[in-house]
Amino acid sequence: MAADVPNPATPGDPVDVEAIIARNTVKRAVFAGPLIVAIFGAFGGLGGAVGSLVGVVVVVVNFLVAGLVLSAAARVSLGLYHAAALFGFLLRLVLVSITMVAVARLADIDRVAMGVSAVVAYLVLLSWEAWAVSRGAERELEWIS
Repeated sequence: MAADVPNPATPGDPVDVEAIIARNTVKRAVFAGPLIVAIFGAFGGLGGAVGSLVGVVVVVVNFLVAGLVLSAAARVSLGLYHAAALFGFLLRLVLVSITMVAVARLADIDRVAMGVSAVVAYLVLLSWEAWAVSRGAERELEWIS
């Protein structure tokens, strides 16, 4: 480990890797989200921008919930971690779908912009985080090497 990078944990302390990755993904959403909203706003007007904003927010909340659930499960046991990874993903997909359908029924927003921006935000943020981790850009995770 580099001398100028502090280790966030002492040996033996559990490090919530999943929560750290989720927080880093949310930090990237601060840059990617407005760009996605602006693109949909340019093509769909205010309705497109609002729909896109809802889609991006749903994705960001999904990443945060995933990080917290996986970190909590990892502290309990490996089996619970695996169950949380598999069934948590399926449950979060259902919750994202229910949330987006409910918002679409309750508010008059651009449904296409909301759905497409959610998919785009998910793929962009996931790819960006994977690229950052593989390139060693995540200083908080240097303890794993």
